[in-house]
Amino acid sequence: MSFLRSEGLSCSQDKMKIAVYSGSFNPLHIGHLAIMEHLSAGKGFDMIYLVVSPQNPFKAAEGNLTGRDRYEAAVEAVARHPELCVKVDDIELEMTPPHYTIRTLDALKAREPDNEFTLVIGADNLECMRRWKDYARILKEYGVVVYPRKGTDLAAIREDLMQECPTYSISLLDSPLVDVSSTQIRTAHALGQDVSDLLM
Repeated sequence: MSFLRSEGLSCSQDKMKIAVYSGSFNPLHIGHLAIMEHLSAGKGFDMIYLVVSPQNPFKAAEGNLTGRDRYEAAVEAVARHPELCVKVDDIELEMTPPHYTIRTLDALKAREPDNEFTLVIGADNLECMRRWKDYARILKEYGVVVYPRKGTDLAAIREDLMQECPTYSISLLDSPLVDVSSTQIRTAHALGQDVSDLLM
């Protein structure tokens, strides 16, 4: 696990509010950076845990990079942004399958019982939240902070879930919409295009 401490930020306290931002990050790009910058800018979080996932169960395998390769690349990318208060975390790489988000959150809580954890997801993930294992526990016990995605009505998706259970914790993040994806970057790179300006 890599700990990146930003100068001037209080990144190590006895009790912290942690934003858990997980994904394959293959690769980390300016869209991910924009979200982390927004979370770091007075949104109430003391730290962001960037959790590198072995494989998203809803996605096909993405290239030949292993989880450990992507973890090391994430450490290097985050190190280039000392203004962020981010810990690149390999907790999921050390866990046995299946890699359900609720298991990761529970493992983080067991590891750091004094800290408070909130999951960071995109609007597209909130839209399919009911497909996730123990999604109700995620929304009640941990809560989610949701960033916008092109083509999704985030407010309507939230309202639908809140009608199911008014005690769900679903906060909408007013972050800028960056229309770039890791898939697009990998495709462009495979075609020999320069993608350096899109990388974090």
